[in-house]
Amino acid sequence: MTAVARTGLREGLVSCEACGLLSRPVGAEEPGECPRCGEVLEFRRRDAIQRTWALVIAAAICYLPANILPVMRTTTLTSEEPDTIISGVVYLYTSGSWYLALILLVASVMIPLAKLAALVYLLVTVQRGSVRNNRERARLYRVLEIIGRCRWSDVFVATFVVALIQLEPLMSVSPESGSCSSRRWSS
Repeated sequence: MTAVARTGLREGLVSCEACGLLSRPVGAEEPGECPRCGEVLEFRRRDAIQRTWALVIAAAICYLPANILPVMRTTTLTSEEPDTIISGVVYLYTSGSWYLALILLVASVMIPLAKLAALVYLLVTVQRGSVRNNRERARLYRVLEIIGRCRWSDVFVATFVVALIQLEPLMSVSPESGSCSSRRWSS
């Protein structure tokens, strides 16, 4: 006996993308509008899995430059030095700020990699039509949603470091190309 996955569509329900309300559609062809916020409802987005694969592949491609390219350039009277995320982690650790180094490493390197791996896992299981571990996968998806909203701690650490450096009158810090790469796909 094979188990059939219970989905909102099979149960005759549609979810609002804006507010998350689960409601009954107005008709079989046209779902109507959300009774709570008035947003137009959709049964399913076309090619959602293919689009998600494209975004995951693009994120994986951007992951390397985001961690290899310099994110900022520190200029003093005697030198000019580009800094990558990893060199920033090493610098913070060796200067005694191991807690900031750990926050930066986890938020900028480990979480994006774990997020990519989790998204690939979810995509593969959805494409295979797996009905096993549905609750765990739904929980993983919700955790990814939360991480996507609040994963800006690396920006705060970088801002803190820049503020410390800018306090000294003969130094300056400017953003580099790696800072653009790391911000485009992380949210």
